[in-house]
Order: sequence, then C-alpha cells, then structure tokens
Amino acid sequence: MPDGFTPGPDEALRWLVEGNERWVAGELLHPHQTVARRRAVAAGQHPLATVFSCIDSRVPPEIVFDRGVGDLFVVRTAAQTNNGLVQGAVEYGAEEAVTPLVVVMGHQRCGAVTLAVETLNNGTEVPAHLVEVVEALRPAYEAARPLPGDQVDNTVHAQIRLTADQLREDPLLAPLVAGHRVRVLGAYYSLDSGCVDFLPS
Repeated sequence: MPDGFTPGPDEALRWLVEGNERWVAGELLHPHQTVARRRAVAAGQHPLATVFSCIDSRVPPEIVFDRGVGDLFVVRTAAQTNNGLVQGAVEYGAEEAVTPLVVVMGHQRCGAVTLAVETLNNGTEVPAHLVEVVEALRPAYEAARPLPGDQVDNTVHAQIRLTADQLREDPLLAPLVAGHRVRVLGAYYSLDSGCVDFLPS
C-alpha cells in the first residue's frame, strides 16, 4: 500500500486477504515495520481498515494480516463483545480516519465464548466483571443454541454476525455503508490453519 494512499473497501479487503495468505503460507513481508515508516506516520495516519477482534493472544490482527505501523485500527475485547465505548472507537476509525473497511473477527475455540456457553448451559456463576462478558454473549448463545453441530463454534459465528449487524446499523456508520464509503464484514480466524474466512455480508 503506497504511503498516504487510502483505498476503497474492496481494495482494502484485497490487501488483507493477500496479507493473510502470506501468513498462512509462512511468507511474511512485514511491511511498514521500519524506523522510516514510524517517522512517516508520526504526523498523521491513513489506516486501511478497522479490525474489531478478540483479545486472544493467538489472534494479533497486524500479524494475521501481515500489516505494519499505521495500517490498522485495532479494537479488542473478549469475544469482540460490543458496547458504547467500542462502538465509538469503531465510529472514530470510519468517520475521522476514513478507514474504508471494518472487520469483525472472531476465532476458533474462543475461550470467552466457551466460558459463556458453559456458564449459561449449567446455570453457574462467574466472578466480578466476567458476568458482563457472559451477558454480552447471551444473544449469540441464544441464537446458536438450536443449531446442530459444535455449540461454541456456532456461538462464535453468531457473535460475529450479530456484532457486524450492530455496526452496520450504527447511526453514524449506516450512511457510510449505504454510500459504499465503508464496508463492514464478519470474519472467522482458524487457530489451526491461520486462515481468515470472510463471511457473506
């Protein structure tokens, strides 16, 4: 990506896909990870995407997409649970920094989702603020509960879809999406393969 150039949503997606392909293949370029790049973006930034992902240490977006300094806005919470503060951060990326792509990325064997599923299945209690994480995941749990297959994985996918839908309907983001200035996509990351699968919008 040329310095100072902001792509459209489709081109931003292509760069993320190509970066992920390099990660999967073990052929990383490590772009924009130099002192020169640090200096170049010190006075201003033009990220190509906002990535809202899980805090899991095995899912670092800059590495998963083989990007560098100034390339991504990254927002991370447990199982990409959403609230007003997170929503504001994503709005900032799209509105103020003009990131053309927003990616909501969940992942395989998510620990926060596993905790929520086990807690809600068994009616057990969790300590402190983990209650808020479980309650934030309850809508995804309820959406996934009647589905066949792996309950945790189904809940991860439901959480991705629900969160992406929330962002598409956000009062500030919705006009940008309707005007094709911003695209919001869900994505699922495989811990085993390193592959990111983008979900239909």
